[in-house]
Amino acid sequence: MSTSTLADALDWLVGGSQGPTLILGRSSASFASGLRGRHRVTLIDRDRDAVSELLRRAPSGLPMVAAAEALPLAPCSFDRVLLAQNFHTYAPGLALSEFARVLRPGGRLGIAYTVRDDSVPWVKRLVALVRRYDPDAMAGAYGTDSLDALTESAYFPQVQTRSFRRWVPIDRPGLIAMVERTPAAQALDDETRAALLADVGGVYDNSARPPEPLLLPFRLSCWLAEVDHTELTAPLDLPDEGLQIRL
Repeated sequence: MSTSTLADALDWLVGGSQGPTLILGRSSASFASGLRGRHRVTLIDRDRDAVSELLRRAPSGLPMVAAAEALPLAPCSFDRVLLAQNFHTYAPGLALSEFARVLRPGGRLGIAYTVRDDSVPWVKRLVALVRRYDPDAMAGAYGTDSLDALTESAYFPQVQTRSFRRWVPIDRPGLIAMVERTPAAQALDDETRAALLADVGGVYDNSARPPEPLLLPFRLSCWLAEVDHTELTAPLDLPDEGLQIRL
């Protein structure tokens, strides 16, 4: 993810909040790095090595080994909960209720996925070429279907979405290698695979403007939702003298 794309996405997801932020999962390390020095962050993954990676990206963060579905955190602890590329790996019903529980009133959940943008003509031609050999190839199963659980959640009744464009330079050998690594290409015999890769080279030659490389388009797609505590099993009371939890 480019620095400018990440910064724009974080500005939108975090807004003017300077409060404590919970970052979940190794794949969210770029968010941890982007907020480094700007926010008090808590870094969580169920894997100890993953937590260590997050801590390397945000050394001042508070590291914890825990599951997203059972967070060892007090209710109403965070202004923001942020995830990238990993919401589909959690049990959505359990995770969303936990995110709602640890968010303060008015707190927000932000989720991001980087997905390939197939609307660009040369990418359309490339995908169509590979699908001659495997109709399901390059389908882009990124995990974004899991966000249906967020849009249907009573804990987060209003969800905003926004996308940020990212362009990744790729040269001719790089494009051929990318296709060669796909399961569709690996399943072919040597002669058929060679023919496919030659056609991929042709797509590059007909689309690029040497000496400039092609630009592979991606979208950083983001979802932002404000918590609604009225659906929590345990009501949250906020009296003037401080926070109390009634169980």
